[in-house]
Amino acid sequence: MSTVTAPETTGRGRYAGTPRLVRLALRRDRIQLPVWLLALAALQAFSASSVLGLYPTEPDLRSFAMATAASPVALATNGLVSGYSAGAVLACQIVMPMSLAACLMTTLLVVRHTRQNEETGRAELVEAAVVGRKALLTAALVVAVGANLVLALLNVALLVAAGLPLDGSVALGAAVAGAGIAFAAIAAVTAQVTDSARTANGLAGAALGVAFLLRAVGDMTGTVTEGGTRVVSGWATWLSPIGWAEQVRPYDDNAWWVLALPIVFALAVGSVGFALTEHRDIGSGLVPTRPGPARASRSLPTAVGSAWRMQRMILFWWAFGIVVLALVYGAIADQIDDFLGEGEQVADMMEQLGGGTTDMVDAYFAAIFGIMAIAVAGYAVQALLRMRGEEAAGRLEPVLATAVSRPRWMLAHVGLVTVGIVVLQALTGAATGLAYGLVSGDVPGKVVNLTGAALVFVPAIAVVAALAVLAFGGFPTWSAGLSWGVLALCLIFGFLGSLLGLPQTVRDLSPFTHVPALPAAEVTAAPLIWLAAIAVVAGAAGVALFRRRDLTNS
Repeated sequence: MSTVTAPETTGRGRYAGTPRLVRLALRRDRIQLPVWLLALAALQAFSASSVLGLYPTEPDLRSFAMATAASPVALATNGLVSGYSAGAVLACQIVMPMSLAACLMTTLLVVRHTRQNEETGRAELVEAAVVGRKALLTAALVVAVGANLVLALLNVALLVAAGLPLDGSVALGAAVAGAGIAFAAIAAVTAQVTDSARTANGLAGAALGVAFLLRAVGDMTGTVTEGGTRVVSGWATWLSPIGWAEQVRPYDDNAWWVLALPIVFALAVGSVGFALTEHRDIGSGLVPTRPGPARASRSLPTAVGSAWRMQRMILFWWAFGIVVLALVYGAIADQIDDFLGEGEQVADMMEQLGGGTTDMVDAYFAAIFGIMAIAVAGYAVQALLRMRGEEAAGRLEPVLATAVSRPRWMLAHVGLVTVGIVVLQALTGAATGLAYGLVSGDVPGKVVNLTGAALVFVPAIAVVAALAVLAFGGFPTWSAGLSWGVLALCLIFGFLGSLLGLPQTVRDLSPFTHVPALPAAEVTAAPLIWLAAIAVVAGAAGVALFRRRDLTNS
């Protein structure tokens, strides 16, 4: 006679099986995680090379630092100015975008190995063995922290190899890693609160947007000191993990004590995440899913009605974030007039960001609309990957067993996302025009002009969306990595390419490079028609490939 004993559920038993789960997570991410790390390391290398090449002398570096510190727009879109050494100028350009990328990589990783495991049923199978209650979350956080430390080591090695001081390189790598680790803890909490990976990622993404906004407001309201080459940030920056990364001030102060902020924050918020695991069942979130109505709407059984049900909340939250950012960018646009004609360096920088125009205000709007278009492309990728989520979870197969055909189901999602792209771009232009119109006294004119300027990016965004459709149709297992990878390359080649000094041939690989720099430039139809044609062909190819392949649940 044998006796079955339950696994220990207290003390160290709660973490039983963590080392094996760490190895399992690393095996699942054996392709995805190295791609993230190598892509970010490549961005770091490009940035170091471009700064050393574009600003070879001390007067060049000083001019860049003074021009950036004098412009609130440059502080919002570039980063905090902290001196004019080569390393300080590099840190001004790279700490903020690298921190954002590290935070995004980390939140997706933690949610993938916690909430997504529960959503797909993997967690239930794993926890049927001798695995502690907190082992899944612990393993996800261990992998997330390890990934950020590896990223920091890669950054340090590249920066030292480029000839920059060791202490400043270590400070820069640690600052970026600290921001990523802080958001690992945030993702640990959102994964406990919600009952779906999509919502958990959305909440973590909203937190990242708030962190970026606080940093931007704090930097723009800062005080310029030390001969115009240094900015003391406002209080809002200190409320943001992204702002903490900047406040380390690599190659200037190397303020090591600031690194304690993300560590303490991660320990405190991570503890909340662990505590929350004790107060919910596997597969459920702390916020319970509301029961639906007793009778479904007449549109729900249709392909479009079902797709709208799945896509509407993604569109709503993206629209909310887009409108908030657009109002802020529009409200500060009037300050650009104060900098007209104040220096050649300001004009050069805004000309690069604005796609070649020499008008400061128009260059500002062109740069802002480019950034917002990249963000809307991110919405398109996230919304389209919902199709892959339905397939991987096994919910697509019973749907296709009904009268709904594969093209009809897929085109319903693609059509709604296309409408969403147009709506978000229209909201971008209208909200920016509304805020700018209120401060300049011409609301109708600014709303109309800037809405048109924002809508011109729709074909370029459609190309990114069509490539995501192609990836889902032909390479379902790799669709997430391929889609986000395309978006990352568009960001690097199209928007950062001019700042990084990339060759024009490389920059032309991004569809956003070919969009006219409205509102200053004239509208040229040819590139927009070509982009639209490429989007249609790639999207059609994706639908055709989806018709011919088997469904995969892994």
